[in-house]
Formats: sequence, structure tokens, C-alpha cells
Amino acid sequence: MHRHLVMGMIVAASLGGVPRPVEGPNRIEAAGIENLFRLSPRFLSGGQPEGDEAFQALAALGVRTIVSVDGQAPDLERARRYGMRYVHLPIGYDGIPDDRALALAKVAREAAGPVYIHCHHGKHRGPAAAAVCGMVAEGWDHAIARRWLEQAGTSPDYAGLYRSIEHFTAPPDRAIATLTDADLPERAEVPDLVEAMVMIDLRWEHLKAIADSGFRVPADHPDLEPVNEANLLAEHYRELARLGESKGRGDAFLALLRDAEQNALALRDTLRPPTVDRDAATAALKDSANDCKACHSRFRDHLP
Repeated sequence: MHRHLVMGMIVAASLGGVPRPVEGPNRIEAAGIENLFRLSPRFLSGGQPEGDEAFQALAALGVRTIVSVDGQAPDLERARRYGMRYVHLPIGYDGIPDDRALALAKVAREAAGPVYIHCHHGKHRGPAAAAVCGMVAEGWDHAIARRWLEQAGTSPDYAGLYRSIEHFTAPPDRAIATLTDADLPERAEVPDLVEAMVMIDLRWEHLKAIADSGFRVPADHPDLEPVNEANLLAEHYRELARLGESKGRGDAFLALLRDAEQNALALRDTLRPPTVDRDAATAALKDSANDCKACHSRFRDHLP
């Protein structure tokens, strides 16, 4: 009844509603879902499903398991209403931790499919998680996985996501077997406001080390890539603004976070190779630091 909601969808087979084999990744359109791709008969990737039409579209595509790698709480009620199970495995923009990669491998091997993997907009974290599943269950090599990230629009500024894929090796069956259902929760605990601030402080320590090295990769910290670190700082501010605790602090707090995000992105742009304008980078770093001071002077003493 709702199949008209999915433009260019894969026609279901007569038995079990499972989509027929296709060559992927192929972009498809569905109401309420950004950047939706079918990667294979078993896996789809895209943005957070919004509203009944989105879940109807996923059901029409045969989806039985939804994996969110976004920090926002999944819409469990709608998923259950349309006969789908949620697995919540949040990851950051800095890469996929080993424990999350192992959990994704278990989903790839054992979860009822088809499986839909999503982050917020379906461009960065979700495609990286989907690439792990592709390498575990679809025979993807590292080159195929990288091409998929590029096709999905994953920014090269998120070097950690690309590194996670480049270094990933499918875990052995015995490692996957150690995980239980408790390791695949419907709703995972996510960092609160204070923990998010701690991550922002860590990113600032990295940026100060980069500044001390002339806005280049520090010799004693070769993993710190200037553009990546500034980009991650911007994402921390963006994700912080999505927390319920942040929204509860009112419009002034959210406005400061938006300004901080924009100034972090401006800093990122001054750090792009091949030539870095140190004066411009210094000024952008100062502007970004002033955002922290403004926020601290008004809100830090009121954090729970």
C-alpha cells in the first residue's frame, strides 16, 4: 500500500518480501530519508528515518533490522510498529572503535536482514559503519569500501573514518561469538553534556599542539592532522547542540554553539594544505577560543 513512497525501489521477491539481488551501491529515493542507498540485497545505508512515511518506506524495502550509529535516541516505537528491530551503536566522527567494529560485524553476520544502517544525514558515520558490514559480509576489499565512502559523500576531512576503513580486518567468528544481545542494545547510553565538554577540551589540547608546531602535524604526535582536528571540533559543537540538555539551556546557549561551530569550520579552512597562512590560522584560532571563553563565562558555573 505504501510502496509508492519509494521511488526507484527494488521490487520484492514473491517469497518473504526480500529484495532481489542488485548491483550496488545504488541511490534510491524515499520520503523522510536522506542519502538512501542500497549497497546489496542485504544492506542499505542512509540518514535518520523521520516520521511514519520513512518507516513505511523501509518496511516496503523489506528492512528488518535498523542500525543507528548516531548519538540521538532511536525511534523505537515506530520501528516496532513496522516490525523492525533497532540496534544502537553510536560512533564519533573520529573513527570506529574496535568494540563497535566487532558489534557491527556481528550485525552483519547474524542480524535479520535486510539491514538499514544510518547516522544523522547518512553521509559520514553511517557509510563508514556500512563499509564495515560490507567488508564482513559482502566480500568488499578496502578499495571498494573507500569508493563507497566517496560515493556516499563522506568528507575526506574526517580522516579517522577513512583510517578505520583502511585498517579494518574482519574479525574471526570466535570473536564475534563472544558478543551477546546485551552488546547490541536498542538504545545505548550516550555522553551527557559534561562528557561532551570533556571531548571538546581534548580537541582543544590537540589544536594547541598543532598551533605550537606552526599549524603543521606535530612531530611527536603524527596522528594529529590539522584539518581533521578542527573539523572534529566543529562536529563536537554540532552534536552538543543536539543533546536534550543543551536544548534545555535555551536559545542563548544554542546560539553560542552555532557560532562556535562556524568559527571552528573557519579555522579548518585556514588549515587546508598545501600552504597554511599562519596569521589567518592564528586569528581563526583566537576567534574560536573566544567562543569558549564567552560560553564559559555565562554557562560553565551552571553545568550540572
